Amino acid sequence: MEVGGELFPKQRQVLILFLLVGVAIAGWESRRYSVMEDTESGSFVANLADDLGLGAGELAARGARVVTADNEPRLQLDLQTGDLILNEKLDREEMCGPTDPCVMHFQVLLKKPLGVFRAELLVRDINDHSPEFPEREMTLKIPENRPPGTVFPLKKAQDLDVGNNNIQNYNISPNSYFHVSTRNRGDGRKYPELVLDKELDREEQAELRLTLTALDGGSPPRSGTAQVHILVLDINDNAPEFAQMLYQVQVPENSPVGSLVVKVSARDLDTGTNGQISYSLSYSSQEISTTFEVNSLSGEVRLTKKLDFETISSYELDIDASDGGGLSGKCSVSIEVVDVNDNSPELTISSLTSPIPENSSEIEVALFEIRDRDSGDNGRMICSIQDDLPFLLKPTEENFYTLVTNGALDRETRAEYNVTITVTDLGTPRLKTQHNITVLVSDVNDNAPAFTQTSYTLFIRENNSPALHIGSVSATDTDAGANAQVTYSLLPPQDPSLPLASLVSINADNGHLFALRALDFEALQAFEFLVGATDRGAPALSSQALVRVQVLDANDNSPFVLYPPQNGSAPCTELVPRAAEPGYLVSKVVAVDGDSGQNAWLSYQLLKATEPGLFGVWAHNGEVRTARLLSERDAAKHRLLLLVKDNGEPPRSASVTLHVLLVDGLSQPYLPLPEAAADAAQADPLTVYLVIALASVSSLFLFSVLAFIAVRLCRRSRAAWVGGCSVPEGHFPGHLVDVSGTGTLSQSYQYEVCLTGDSGSNEFKFLKPTFPNILGQDIGRKSGGNTTFHNSLGI
Repeated sequence: MEVGGELFPKQRQVLILFLLVGVAIAGWESRRYSVMEDTESGSFVANLADDLGLGAGELAARGARVVTADNEPRLQLDLQTGDLILNEKLDREEMCGPTDPCVMHFQVLLKKPLGVFRAELLVRDINDHSPEFPEREMTLKIPENRPPGTVFPLKKAQDLDVGNNNIQNYNISPNSYFHVSTRNRGDGRKYPELVLDKELDREEQAELRLTLTALDGGSPPRSGTAQVHILVLDINDNAPEFAQMLYQVQVPENSPVGSLVVKVSARDLDTGTNGQISYSLSYSSQEISTTFEVNSLSGEVRLTKKLDFETISSYELDIDASDGGGLSGKCSVSIEVVDVNDNSPELTISSLTSPIPENSSEIEVALFEIRDRDSGDNGRMICSIQDDLPFLLKPTEENFYTLVTNGALDRETRAEYNVTITVTDLGTPRLKTQHNITVLVSDVNDNAPAFTQTSYTLFIRENNSPALHIGSVSATDTDAGANAQVTYSLLPPQDPSLPLASLVSINADNGHLFALRALDFEALQAFEFLVGATDRGAPALSSQALVRVQVLDANDNSPFVLYPPQNGSAPCTELVPRAAEPGYLVSKVVAVDGDSGQNAWLSYQLLKATEPGLFGVWAHNGEVRTARLLSERDAAKHRLLLLVKDNGEPPRSASVTLHVLLVDGLSQPYLPLPEAAADAAQADPLTVYLVIALASVSSLFLFSVLAFIAVRLCRRSRAAWVGGCSVPEGHFPGHLVDVSGTGTLSQSYQYEVCLTGDSGSNEFKFLKPTFPNILGQDIGRKSGGNTTFHNSLGI
């Protein structure tokens, strides 16, 4: 941008003015001039020199210029005579449409000193448009039984003129059945209604053709005509009636195309075709017909194009509801377009001076204008700049501001100022426009490097390779030259125990960070340190940022089984009674994983079993349970190979072997559910008696066997005891207990029995069977090589 010269081409430039201390012209009020539309180009409007109180050549000396709001060159100012003349023909309908009055706002800008003269040009309407009906012919279907005085709404004509030049009256060609009544709408528009004067007789006259004429109030008046074709129908004695005669709705201007505006509803008490209602727009100008559509069946009014509050703020729709018999009803829909804040403020720079000479105060840097096309709060604006800059915004005339320095600037203090002018409206949501102005001044090293982030979080997976690039930090310095060259370094750690020098390093030129050695998540999960950025100015300035390194876990640890123990000792054997029900808990595999997250999520799987289908393992908790009922055909010993696997990638696993021994009648591990016990309690009393009798006989038999064994054992000497059992006198000597197959066991077993003489309890210790090929191993869980059973076991 040039300084002191032309900032923009002359054809499009806005006057470059400076606000001086004294304003020569004060107290101007906005003045209004008027002109008829279609006045020839070059016509005289007013003499601005006289209105401003200026001499003949003073306008040219002060560089007077006319500026309109829309920047259209409709007016021209003769600087020699001070005459304001038309630059083109003005079409009021093109400029303002239906808005009345039609006012064009403009300003006269002066300089030396600055002055802004606001004025308005009223464009008066002339009767240059005739009324026009939307259709050349209207058809009305009227039942013959309609009584006199019935009113039939007609489509109104449209006249682009306003005021008295708009439509003032309607009339119809002479006839003996109808006359036309002109009705006034609340907004001042007039529409015709056809009034029945005499009852119709279809047999006498089946149809009529009348001419409807619309007259405006111009001088001379203009008119437009349309044909009204009336068809006399047979009786259809119920016309559609709307639930409301007037629907008032508000529609935001940003509503999408196709959105529902309103749904009108009418009903007809007739049946058949006479009760079928069809909706249509009664009057539709080109603007309405291209903006709205009515669903003929549902009565829904929807948008067919986007609304714009700044163009049209309201619509009036007339909707007809016609039944199949030719009767119709009418309602009005008043649509108010609600302004939304969809226009951002606009900022136009008129003049800009840069660079600013140092040691000068109150220098005008820029002159600019702001405006917002919205209305209300959406169009009200506030203008501001950053608070920490030595500049001020001073309002001059309405919506004009000057940017001036707030005191003298020192070129050796700061190289440049980036002034951001922010214009914000007061709408919801607030919209803003920003314009940046750069004011150059010489540089000193007064800005420290600034990191792009106050803290950085970096992630690195464990077992990384040395010298791996793990991330970068970045800082910028708003100074120039050597003052902006940044050097990065690692600051001493706050934790003296952290060996930072052996963990990471930083590239002094670009801030790249590297891991110096492989990291172990299980040993060090995260650490923090500070990074400094220093410029090369004199003196040097610096800043610092926090860097946090998060070590990510890798699946480098296999699952470790805690139970069953895998310490190389004798395998752990689990006892399962053959009477166990399906789902009986045999054991639970317990395992852990040194990793974290999904790398430590464990699942369990049965890889191999002595008898497939007999046992199963739950995948998520490691519980080993029976899968079916046990039978006598199932082997006594079972070996289960279980796999424990984590959820890492790739997954790691460990296996464990579980030994299971099926035993008969040694305990009662399975208790029936409360419901089963309740059912058993309600069983046949005879069954209960049989069970009691069987239990009594079994007890007597067992007692006899034990007494016999005790007598035999007492007769043996102490040397005959096996396993060094010490039995006081009166206790059983060591002997083989023979349990024949006649009892509850399916086979015969022999055990060496030892009674604990000093325990004070009635416990037997069964050491091992004399037929190891039958049971295989010690029965029960091992406790010093012996298994302890209580008398209550029922053996």
